[in-house]
Amino acid sequence: MKLNACIESIGLIGPGLPDWPHAADVLAGRAPYESARTALPQPASLPSAERRRTGPVVRTALAVGHEAVAASGRDATTLATVFAASGGDGQNCHAICETLAGEDRQLSPTRFHNSVHNAPAGYWSIAAQARATSNVLCAYDASFAAGLLESLCQVAVDGVPSLLIAYDADYPEPLHAVRPIADAFGVALVLAPLAHGDAQSRPGLAHIEAQLTDAPATQLASPELEALRAGNPAARVLPLLEAIAQRRAASLVIDYLPETRVRIDLSFPPTPAPTPTEPAP
Repeated sequence: MKLNACIESIGLIGPGLPDWPHAADVLAGRAPYESARTALPQPASLPSAERRRTGPVVRTALAVGHEAVAASGRDATTLATVFAASGGDGQNCHAICETLAGEDRQLSPTRFHNSVHNAPAGYWSIAAQARATSNVLCAYDASFAAGLLESLCQVAVDGVPSLLIAYDADYPEPLHAVRPIADAFGVALVLAPLAHGDAQSRPGLAHIEAQLTDAPATQLASPELEALRAGNPAARVLPLLEAIAQRRAASLVIDYLPETRVRIDLSFPPTPAPTPTEPAP
């Protein structure tokens, strides 16, 4: 079975990649990649009390979600969402483990509610006043591909746009030794049904068609970007984003399960012809 959709907009944040326009320049070869710690903005869309309680995972998810929605021009309150992450808030998990290993085992209520896997979705519903359906999934290293397939199914079955937000952040030691994610990375895609002659439809950035395959995953030529792709589950999206940044029609493969991956055929809508202007009288 093949699933298709239009990618209307992208949000991105990661090491040395503060947003999608900068990342697009790097991936297209218009700017050099300069690795740096991910600079996560404070989620200004949250009330001050909730803002103080957020950790890296929530800040990553909200940053890319807001960027993608703003670029799409859609109403965040009406967009169905899919959140995908290989784990939860690693720093919060570490703090809880420290508390439980100590003499005073009383957990902070804030620590507890931030420990659940769907915490970013809850904060998003507050920040964006989102009222549409929201799915939250975890598939370990397959989480980005699983989230993409879920969003594409929503587009295909319900015929409505879907906001995919995939993210993962680093863990402090000793958890880092067994889950060595180096830094936070997040990506958001606004996916919509393909246009079929509807004057109100939007051409978007690119068109994708996805199906399962046993072909090997596509790797990146840049050693630094390939290390980022391999080192953070959410960054498995990078080959797709590289082709979009280069506006290069391609068939590429995204990591999924050990023996099954996701092939994505990427194409681009025609560039609209400029509207002719009448000569001045």
